[in-house]
Amino acid sequence: MRRPALYSSSRRASHDPGGSGGPGGTHPSASLAPQTPSRWSRWQQRAAVHQIYLLWSVVGLLALMLALSLAVPLRPAARPLTQKDIHAAVLKTLETTVLPSAAAKAYGAIIPSVVRVVGLGKSTKTKDGKEDAERSVGTGVVIVDKGVILTNLHVVEGAHTIKVTFADGLESTASITGVQLENDLAVLQAHKIPDDLVAATLRSTTDLAPGDQVVAVGYPFGIGPSASAGVVSGLQRTFRSPEGKQQIPNLIQFDAAANPGNSGGPLVTMDGEVIGIVTAIYNPNQQRTFVGIGFAVPIENAAAAAGMPPF
Repeated sequence: MRRPALYSSSRRASHDPGGSGGPGGTHPSASLAPQTPSRWSRWQQRAAVHQIYLLWSVVGLLALMLALSLAVPLRPAARPLTQKDIHAAVLKTLETTVLPSAAAKAYGAIIPSVVRVVGLGKSTKTKDGKEDAERSVGTGVVIVDKGVILTNLHVVEGAHTIKVTFADGLESTASITGVQLENDLAVLQAHKIPDDLVAATLRSTTDLAPGDQVVAVGYPFGIGPSASAGVVSGLQRTFRSPEGKQQIPNLIQFDAAANPGNSGGPLVTMDGEVIGIVTAIYNPNQQRTFVGIGFAVPIENAAAAAGMPPF
């Protein structure tokens, strides 16, 4: 008996009418049914599509990067900055910005080192029961940041108590640690000082000349701190006290306004550097008011009073 072919789903063809299906006739043809695509082949098709999309994405990205790299060099280069541009910018700033005056800058530089000095007498009882004390008011300048202060001797001489007030408002008592009678100078040591106390910068007077601008800072009549500006009027002047008791040589004459209370204050340059200590004003009418002539002890002499080395 004849066996059907394995793995074949076809049936034998029926014999033709002529009996050709016999052993000597034509063999029946086994036709295969159409095969359904497998899952593996479908996945391969999808992967191929994704690869094509990815390839075109990479090509597009590369094209974009190439276009950007070619476009950057085509930008116009920035114009180089010239000296003419700098001058124009400076002129524009000067036209639109109000700059502080030279005197204002000098005042700002020295004011952290300026102190108010008050000499108090012995306290006495008044009729209404309040204590009253004689006082003299002057000015001082810090020359060492540990609380060393220069002032005039006549401001603190004979005082029972000396009080100083620093630029930040801190008040402290002080003691006299040195005097220079011939120049009416006294050196004070404050008992309490601010944490950020700033000492003044001292400048030699060797190159000082008449006409140089100066600023006097102090407490005229106790009002202040106050600033007045002027010029150096002369050098190596001599001042005699109204009572004729003392004569002070080698003084700086200046015309910046000074009055009682300015005594002991700094005379400074436009850089705020101390060149002298205001000591006296000329009073031909004995009214103790300024008439245009003031005197200052050169800082070389003043520094010597504090034991500081000369310039």
